[in-house]
Amino acid sequence: MTQDITYTTKTKQLIDNLKSVCANYGLGNDGNEFKIISQVFLYKFLNDKFRYEVKKKKQQLGKEVDEELLMDLLDENVPKLKSHQLIAHLHNTQNTDDFGKTFDDTLRDISVENSGIFSIKSFSGAKDKLFDELSQYISDSSQRGDFCRALINKLFEFSFEESFEDYFEEKYDFFKDIFEYLIKDYNSDSGGKYAEYYTPNAVARIIANILVDPENIGKGKCYDPSVGSGSLLMSLAHQIGEDKCTIFSEDISQKSSTMLRLNLILNNLTHSIPNVIKTNTIAQPFYWEKQTFDYIVSNPPFKLDFSDFRDDLEKDRFKDNFFAGIPKVPKAKKESMAIYLLFIQHIMGSLNDSGKAAIVVPTGFITAQSGIEKKIRQRLIDKGWLRGVVSMPSNIFASTGTNVSVIIIDKKAGTEQIVLMDASKLGQTVKEGKNQRTVLSRDEERQIIEVFNSKEAVEDLSVVVSKNEVQEKNYSFSAGQYFEVKIEYVDITAEEFQEKLSGFEDRLSGLFSDGKLLDGVIQKQLKGLRYE
Repeated sequence: MTQDITYTTKTKQLIDNLKSVCANYGLGNDGNEFKIISQVFLYKFLNDKFRYEVKKKKQQLGKEVDEELLMDLLDENVPKLKSHQLIAHLHNTQNTDDFGKTFDDTLRDISVENSGIFSIKSFSGAKDKLFDELSQYISDSSQRGDFCRALINKLFEFSFEESFEDYFEEKYDFFKDIFEYLIKDYNSDSGGKYAEYYTPNAVARIIANILVDPENIGKGKCYDPSVGSGSLLMSLAHQIGEDKCTIFSEDISQKSSTMLRLNLILNNLTHSIPNVIKTNTIAQPFYWEKQTFDYIVSNPPFKLDFSDFRDDLEKDRFKDNFFAGIPKVPKAKKESMAIYLLFIQHIMGSLNDSGKAAIVVPTGFITAQSGIEKKIRQRLIDKGWLRGVVSMPSNIFASTGTNVSVIIIDKKAGTEQIVLMDASKLGQTVKEGKNQRTVLSRDEERQIIEVFNSKEAVEDLSVVVSKNEVQEKNYSFSAGQYFEVKIEYVDITAEEFQEKLSGFEDRLSGLFSDGKLLDGVIQKQLKGLRYE
């Protein structure tokens, strides 16, 4: 445990040191700082992983191996680097002229030579670069070489190799913490919290443990159409087993795509990077009609102005995508358009015949009396696809005060045992800067998971209902509407009852007398009023 803490501290110190270099060269809180920090950290990780895997392979073979042959023997998740592209070589040659160019050229060559596995595609098929020319972010060209030397020296001081053996066995929690620390200041162009791209760990763990049956884990295709930094997918992959799942994703944000790539690499899911697509999932879906999925997880945007392409969605080619309808453009506040309703429909159409999905939605969705919301709920119930709903505590997301619920879909759920859970009273409020968040304890997480999976009715927490019962309640998914109304009965004697009744009568008589007196006073005052 002490070693874990020490190693985590050292890794975070490396990130802080890289930020210090950026600050010293005028790039602190600059819009390009995240690109530099994340790419340099990624270069370091790939460098050390390559060195670690090469040493391990040489020990297995017990002899010197030709470099080209060695490259072919390495696992697909391992980057292919040459000796002059390693940090040690750059550190030893840093005093050469024009080191900034050497540094940029090295990263560019690594990008090109590893583009097949490490590049993210857009809808058109165009691939991005793994690394930018980082020295170019320094406007004073005379400082570029010194800037790159400072970065290399920080990278050289620390090694991941020492503990790869330990952390690749139980890597998820370690690298999850590191990833969170790495991105925490960079969720928007102006800096700030990373909640825009992030689903809380508790919600991600609950979803993964509900979706994945530990007794029946097979290989699975996992998809998120609004992936952000990938926290939901990482938790799901960890539950299934990274070697048993393939990740697919879509998101319109370039920044979220680069965050996801880093997350995939840290979690030994590099083989899925070619499936990361930067696109507008709703208007230009890449996987629609090409792939269906075993598992889908999503925390879609709740509100977004999509009026620019809204009318295009009415065309025949989208007819099957949006069976329940497309939200209208409001006369005021276009940015309040409920785009999440399109994502729910997209997800329902992207599941295979035995697929499962978990979708984070505003809690208002589960009780809306009409419109697109009700049509979606009707289909889930009538087809027997709703496994259940968990309504979360308020403020469980740092980025929004909107109450949220998680809709659990299972194509094999049936119609007789639908679990509706109201977990809104659970959790503890903590302060995070200016915001307040509700945090679930691990015991509360386990309670939610166990009650949901066992289909257990627990007083004031959960109910198990049938299709007919939900239909009778106008397709409401709110657990509270199904809880029994409790009436407390207190046993008293006839004498006690008569005494209480007499007391009520006496008090009422007193109040009536007071009322008559007050009426007389008011009338007297009114008669005394005169016009002046």
